[in-house]
Amino acid sequence: MPLARSLSITSLSGLEEWDEEFDLEDAVLFEIAWEVANKVGGIYTVIQTKARLTAEEWGENYFLVGPYVESNVRTQVELIEPTNPALKRAIDKMNSSGCKVYFGRWLIEGSPYVVLIDVAFTAWNLDKWKKELWDNFSIGVPWFDREANDAVLFGFLTAWLLGEYAAQCEEPPHILAHFHEWLAGLGLALCRQRQLPVATIFTTHATLLGRYLCAGSVDFYNNLADFNVDKEAGDRQIYHRYCLERTAARCAHVFTTVSQITAVEAEHLLKRKPDIITPNGLNVKKFSAMHEFQNLHAQSKNRIQEFIRGHFYGHLDFNLDKCLFLFIAGRYEFSNKGADIFLEALARLNYLLRVNHSDVTVVAFFIMPARTNNFNVETLKGQAVRKQLWDTAQTVKERFGKKLYESLLVGQLPDVSKMLSKDDFTMMKRAIFATQRQCQPPICTHNMLEDSNDPILTCIRRIGLFNSSADRVKVIFHPEFLSSTSPLLPMDYEEFVRGCHLGVFPSYYEPWGYTPAECTVMGIPSISTNLSGFGCFMEEHIADPSAYGIYILDRRYRGVDESCNQLTSYLFQFCQQSRRARIIQRNRTERLSDLLDWRYLGRVRTFTFTKRRNVNRSTNNYHLSSLLSPSVLHISSSHGPG
Repeated sequence: MPLARSLSITSLSGLEEWDEEFDLEDAVLFEIAWEVANKVGGIYTVIQTKARLTAEEWGENYFLVGPYVESNVRTQVELIEPTNPALKRAIDKMNSSGCKVYFGRWLIEGSPYVVLIDVAFTAWNLDKWKKELWDNFSIGVPWFDREANDAVLFGFLTAWLLGEYAAQCEEPPHILAHFHEWLAGLGLALCRQRQLPVATIFTTHATLLGRYLCAGSVDFYNNLADFNVDKEAGDRQIYHRYCLERTAARCAHVFTTVSQITAVEAEHLLKRKPDIITPNGLNVKKFSAMHEFQNLHAQSKNRIQEFIRGHFYGHLDFNLDKCLFLFIAGRYEFSNKGADIFLEALARLNYLLRVNHSDVTVVAFFIMPARTNNFNVETLKGQAVRKQLWDTAQTVKERFGKKLYESLLVGQLPDVSKMLSKDDFTMMKRAIFATQRQCQPPICTHNMLEDSNDPILTCIRRIGLFNSSADRVKVIFHPEFLSSTSPLLPMDYEEFVRGCHLGVFPSYYEPWGYTPAECTVMGIPSISTNLSGFGCFMEEHIADPSAYGIYILDRRYRGVDESCNQLTSYLFQFCQQSRRARIIQRNRTERLSDLLDWRYLGRVRTFTFTKRRNVNRSTNNYHLSSLLSPSVLHISSSHGPG
């Protein structure tokens, strides 16, 4: 998987050879990302899941650096005094200079140390730092782009932290800094510009321009070499962000990305070929017996069925035992995530199931956070009606059970006609009448702020999937993250995934794809594409992925209609499987989980900057100033970074 190293100005010419193993005693690793203890997207999952393995390997010399967000810190971080003397002095120095820097343990597996920087507290420096950014890199950031402003503040503060730490070390330090994505990338460029003794890694999980281009419905992968990247970024008003990302990629000693397909993208858009590909992993929890994860599937499926009973009250004319739960989840990018092709395939699947008189019902969940103002009243009412029916049944059952018990105590068989009283029948009739519904079951569980313009709802109106009794495919759009405290569907995401039968992720732009990976480690089959990092990874490592419940949709060499037909075929074949066949398939899918375990992939992700141990310690310091030339540091505003 490693790509050929790019011998450019970023090469570590001061280090003669690389050791296969590295003594970590006198080295410190800082991992810097905007999503440290701050969930925004998939990078949060990357850092959270690999923290345990990294903390085990680096021990007390591993520090995560992220933004201070009070609401997150209250629930995720235990604030403590810094354990590293040099780091304590550095943090104290910054706090005495008008910053707010916190130190603690992130309460996740591995309990890694975190350094959290309050960017808002130092916003008074923004104009000064923007001027410095322009003077040194010729990158201008507009005042109205709040996210880019945060990136400027975070970048200067992380560079300040690393520089202060290096200054506070009593001996020449061995510092490795790993920066994730463009929001943290400015700190890397500043480390190089200030000639700090820091070896740097930059990982892009997805390029900014790539995401924007794909969202614009262009033929992205067949025209990668032809894009005028500066013009395209300018047209989309993200040129300053693009410059920050490209600068970080060009200045890093080692540039990595998460998949082969993203490496090709980065080479064309960021103008640097990644040095190595580092696939993302997960913490895989193996069960002592194979049937244990199957039992978890059954338990979670029962909870989803309870929700379905409430959501479709009055129209529950299908057999839940022959009902399949499909889902798509992730960032609400209608085309990039493949929600458009999924909906079209569902409409075609609905037709096939109806004309073939299938007794299978498909319920497709769309878990994509969008702008809402509250729960849908009809959806809440459905869960209330379901609960009322349950309470009524429990009351009648208790009365019935008591009479049965008393009859058996006196040695008589019960008279069934007298077991239920008129009051019991009245109560049950009222409960039945309460389930009558004049309208169709709702598509969306929430009130959308822009209902008429919402892409998913607009598409559903076009294809006519309205959850009618005649439809064999039902659709439920849940526009917020799942939570175990929700009054509608009280399940966390992992529990929900375990209860589903198939994950469908026909993405057009998916640099890695954590959602199908999470399905795999939980033994749930999934559909991915050959344009996703996960899909390419599985095609590379498995001769026949579909035999293991990993269906790879061709979206690179087929047109949209052909890809939609292929997806429909996969879905229809899945619906035709027997229950036993699905159980066997889940067992085969779960066997692939070791491929995605950080304990395997973490070896690929370990980067070391060292010389052979017999080299004198004093010459082992990183004199990065010799690697920096004025032409690298000063970037023309007319041509962008690089």
